[in-house]
Amino acid sequence: MGEPAQTPFKTTGSQWLMPVSEYLGFPLDQVNFLACQLFALTAAFCFRLYLSPAHVSPLVRHFVAALLGISFLVFCFGWYSSHILAVVVANYLIIIKADLNNVHRYSMVISMGYLTACQVSRVFIFNYGILSTDFSGPLMIVTQKLTTLAFQLHDGMCKKTEQLTQEQKLMAINVRPSFIEYLSYNLNFLSVLVGPCSNYKEYIDFIEGRHISTRLKQHNLLSLQNAVCHKLVVCAGCMLFFLTITRSLPIKYNVDPDFVSQASFLTRLTYAFFSIQAARPKFYFAWTLADAVNNAAGYGFLGMDEHGKPSWDLISNLNIIGIETATSFKTFIDNWNIQTGIWLKTVCYDQAPKHRLALTFILSALWHGVYPGYYFTFLTAIPITIAARAIRRSIRHYFLGSRVMKLGYDILTWAATQLAICYTVMPFLLLAVNYTIVYYRYTILILAWIALLPSKLLQFFHSICSIRFISPY
Repeated sequence: MGEPAQTPFKTTGSQWLMPVSEYLGFPLDQVNFLACQLFALTAAFCFRLYLSPAHVSPLVRHFVAALLGISFLVFCFGWYSSHILAVVVANYLIIIKADLNNVHRYSMVISMGYLTACQVSRVFIFNYGILSTDFSGPLMIVTQKLTTLAFQLHDGMCKKTEQLTQEQKLMAINVRPSFIEYLSYNLNFLSVLVGPCSNYKEYIDFIEGRHISTRLKQHNLLSLQNAVCHKLVVCAGCMLFFLTITRSLPIKYNVDPDFVSQASFLTRLTYAFFSIQAARPKFYFAWTLADAVNNAAGYGFLGMDEHGKPSWDLISNLNIIGIETATSFKTFIDNWNIQTGIWLKTVCYDQAPKHRLALTFILSALWHGVYPGYYFTFLTAIPITIAARAIRRSIRHYFLGSRVMKLGYDILTWAATQLAICYTVMPFLLLAVNYTIVYYRYTILILAWIALLPSKLLQFFHSICSIRFISPY
């Protein structure tokens, strides 16, 4: 595949904010997206205060949530929003008309098939190689919701209780949703643009006022305000980082011909590390803002944490501290795009009779799109995850004897994890196959470093353990 054509992206949505776009120097599609999310934040407070279950019926809450969500889609994407509406209506017909024994299969095939067709046309026909804030993002979120609901409906209406795990029992759906409930769950303004995907029963509990138990209502208002303010501060920090740091460390520089031919291996590795670190805050910003919007509406209460304080992280999509301090590839994955991980577990990992890990990574790659870089990333992640699990089981117990040994183990495994991320995640960001091959050609030594770290770690700490102190007496 050759280098992608650098054609400018033109939004299909509203042109009202064009003056703002020109003034700030940001693409109009991104300005529209941010405007909708900020409006959603304000609307979420109003939704909680003036359209609470105590003041209006669930039907009104469903209607307003769906109407605002559809309005956001039309504002941001214009007639392209019809793709999202069409797949939602098609899936509702499936759950109403199709055999419940196969409803989850039909929903997966239709949703993933339509998403893939849209991704193919977007990448190879219109806009290959350029990431834009287009309709495929909301379509990806809707795909998660449609298939999650279908699998949970199948669990509740077709499986016996003893066939379900404890988690599946809690989320199983026993009654087909009405059309307005279905629209509200899939297209509500709280999550229609950037997610996260949540469980249908949890969303219905939120709409009907059962989301927070009576004994915790006294903590609700203050803890909610604190959670929203904290997440907005994180958003502000991420936006500042993006504007000041991220733009100065472009990912494409990793495959710049002059850079890769003249810089040393350590220089290239260092730049790869910092450019990948710098690429994360834009995801942190989008997901944390979406989380704040849901919290502002009163949705997202998890319960009391280990310190006895209310937690509003039920539908959080990331754990920034967990990501940045991850000491294994699995820990990194578990803290990144959390709700997508839960979706993959629900519809694939828990359902597959064998080859669970491989099938889950393949579904994840297919869901993300058809850029070749995605497949390089997820297919490379499979052996790295398997190897990391084996290494952890084999050597970790040697280093739990003291805090110093455990600290040394954590530092070195953190370094190994960061090297693994540099190797596997870069194609995800480069997208094109020619860029990926150039990067792999000049960074293949990273694999050697990753492979050597566990053995060197074991040798180092075995030498410490073998030291004997001889008494002078």
